[in-house]
Amino acid sequence: MAGAVITARKGMVAIPGGELAMGSRDFFPEEQPVRRVVVEPFWMDSSPVTNAAFGRFVRDTGYITVAERELDPDDFPDADPADLEPGALVFRGTNGPVPLDDWRQWWSYVPGASWRRPGGPGTNLDGRDRHPVTHVAYSDAAAYAEWAGKALPSEAQWEFAARGGLVAATYSWGAEFAPRGRRMANTWMGRFPWEFLPGKNQSARPGTTKAGAYPPNGYGLFDMTGNVWEWTTDYYRTGQHGPAGSCCAPVAPEPGERFPRRVIKGGSYLCAPNYCLRYRPAARQSQSEDTATCHLGFRCIRD
Repeated sequence: MAGAVITARKGMVAIPGGELAMGSRDFFPEEQPVRRVVVEPFWMDSSPVTNAAFGRFVRDTGYITVAERELDPDDFPDADPADLEPGALVFRGTNGPVPLDDWRQWWSYVPGASWRRPGGPGTNLDGRDRHPVTHVAYSDAAAYAEWAGKALPSEAQWEFAARGGLVAATYSWGAEFAPRGRRMANTWMGRFPWEFLPGKNQSARPGTTKAGAYPPNGYGLFDMTGNVWEWTTDYYRTGQHGPAGSCCAPVAPEPGERFPRRVIKGGSYLCAPNYCLRYRPAARQSQSEDTATCHLGFRCIRD
């Protein structure tokens, strides 16, 4: 864990700051061009915010997440008001190979799905206190950060921290995906979205793993890639880099339309070699602010 700084701030790691070659020219268009940015020192949560931590926030404030709120028919003019039930997007594996350009094959909008019930009605958080909280929209993450006296990271801060002091490495831990055969992150192994080959830290079905189940990066940060995507404060704008690609959920509208998009980083347990390959520090994706899914969470920073 070279470069990690042990701190007195509970659950946070000191990130030294410095110059970052941000992005990559080797993978997806939206990661280009590589550009140099300077990042000031800051503190970052060592792990994604967990269900237990988010639960404390909800108990303290009475907060209701976006996925739990009644839907406004004005936001969905083409929908039957009778169909507008609160809920979130839940992954459903397929029985065999399907076209990989149609996310509707494996995503379902499930009424009643929320951070409390990540799989929908009948599911709960038993045994998942240390797993990353999911089904949090951008405003949910921002509200938690404010309550905690923290903030959400910018894309540059997030990517600088994810690299763990390595320069131009493909992954948070180096150049090889599985050095000496060791799995380094909770990602999909097998042929997405139907063949899942679990690792030793995973259950028999794809899903989140508890924070710290895989090794930290060079700064002592866990799950910076894989497990869950993480919100950043940056708006995603087409033309800012490459096209607005999205491997895991529908591409959302541009800022200025109904729901602005933010950059999310890190990939998730649904990222697979045959499909997504976004469990890398440089990888980025757009996500509408109102979206809550079973593979999207966040972590916080302090200046």
